Amino acid sequence: MAPFRTFLVASILAAGLLLPAAGLTRGQGTVRMATTTSTQNSGLLDFLLPKFEQASGIRVAVIAVGTGKALRMGESGDVDVVMVHAPKAELEYVARGAYVERRPIMYNRFVLLGPAADPAGAAQAVDIGAALARIAAIQAPFLSRGDNSGTHIKELSLWRLAGAIPEGRWYQEVGQGMGPTLIITNEQQGYTLSDDATYLAFKSKLALTILSKGDEVLRNPYAVMAVNPDRHPGSNFDGAMKLVDWLTSEAGQRAIGRFSIGGRALFVPSARERQ
Repeated sequence: MAPFRTFLVASILAAGLLLPAAGLTRGQGTVRMATTTSTQNSGLLDFLLPKFEQASGIRVAVIAVGTGKALRMGESGDVDVVMVHAPKAELEYVARGAYVERRPIMYNRFVLLGPAADPAGAAQAVDIGAALARIAAIQAPFLSRGDNSGTHIKELSLWRLAGAIPEGRWYQEVGQGMGPTLIITNEQQGYTLSDDATYLAFKSKLALTILSKGDEVLRNPYAVMAVNPDRHPGSNFDGAMKLVDWLTSEAGQRAIGRFSIGGRALFVPSARERQ
């Protein structure tokens, strides 16, 4: 997929011009996929999807939004398939019949980012919970995506783990995707939570460093799910399942594992694991 095509669809959505059923082309030759901004910002989609399109002859029209919005779009039938990273929410949607064929495909890691000076001393903390507690204690600027994305959901769970309440002028909700949040955090020299893939893609533009990583709680699993065709008979279920099958196939998993920046793989294939 050309970067412009991904950008165009996302821009139409951001402008509020996407029509619920007709905004993206229906039909066997096109699959409409809602996915996270992190898979777009990292460059993964522009690496993966042309391989699927060449193998299948099916075009993928991408809408990059937060996980919460992606899940709602699938439930309402505005897309055919979603690729997201909020396991608890995903399972809730599956339980109420919005999606079928949920399959794990890959994971990366969340990382806590901040300025090299690290005024909160987050890098000296024993774990991510303690690091966030230090940030809250001195009310250092923290930039949250604030968009009900998978990253935002994870961030809120980590504040609970830290036993801290993120509120006040020091805690700012950006309401945008991971890329813009990183840029704003960099401008303010504050702290933020990011997936490591997007951080690596933006690293050359940032004066931010990783201050906490590696905790098992920071694992960031992604799954792909098809919209339930019984709920939305007009969806391209066959095309969606071809994409699901390819992403979890040997060819798809190998492609995910080969995606890298500066020689470092950004995602770990996980189709053989259970989530």
